[in-house]
Amino acid sequence: QWVYILKCFDNGYYVGCTDNLKERFKTHTSGYVNATKYRLPVELLMYFCFKNKYIAFNFEKYLKSASGRAFCKKHFSEESVKSVKIIT
Repeated sequence: QWVYILKCFDNGYYVGCTDNLKERFKTHTSGYVNATKYRLPVELLMYFCFKNKYIAFNFEKYLKSASGRAFCKKHFSEESVKSVKIIT
């Protein structure tokens, strides 16, 4: 299970969870996801892999919370994170 963070064209972020990161990224970049279709292009900023899907869902929920957003802002600054591109 994957938890991922996208950086959108509007400089906002999208946090999601999926069992197929490559396919989910394709659906985002193709404009099939309502939450990001008007915020294209998007880039994959970072991703995390979990063996347990419930832990992944809880981590996604945490990242979407106020304390999770603060954690990301503090620990995953633009300068410290290199963008990752998925090879298609």
